Amino acid sequence: MCSSREETLGYQFWRTGFWETHLAGKPYHISALYVVDLQRFRREKVGDKLRQYYQQLSADPNSFANLDQDLPNYVQFDIKIHSLPQEWLWCESWCSDETKAQAKTIDLCNEHKEPKVSMAKRILGEKISEELDRT
Repeated sequence: MCSSREETLGYQFWRTGFWETHLAGKPYHISALYVVDLQRFRREKVGDKLRQYYQQLSADPNSFANLDQDLPNYVQFDIKIHSLPQEWLWCESWCSDETKAQAKTIDLCNEHKEPKVSMAKRILGEKISEELDRT
């Protein structure tokens, strides 16, 4: 996971409190991308396990602020997950500007509630800006 943006290190919620205790040294995986071995997923009944955990935890309104991240991280003691190499997910909130050139995907993670179109234009530059203006 990317942690090269020095000014946001204090906002990495997984380093303290509930997540630090729950993870017990395992990484908190930040990702909007997943690669899944479907045969193994089915054989190990991972979908059923995820549904059971979700059912159990979703009763608490404070659970799963970021469902796509929190659920897989919560269950990683029961279901193995691994992060893709860092270049597969660049996020401005956590990754330094210097690392953006190596990015294969850019997550428009929106910690500042900036509109996605203006964020895409700002982060992705002129080429995407022209494309978005045409739509």
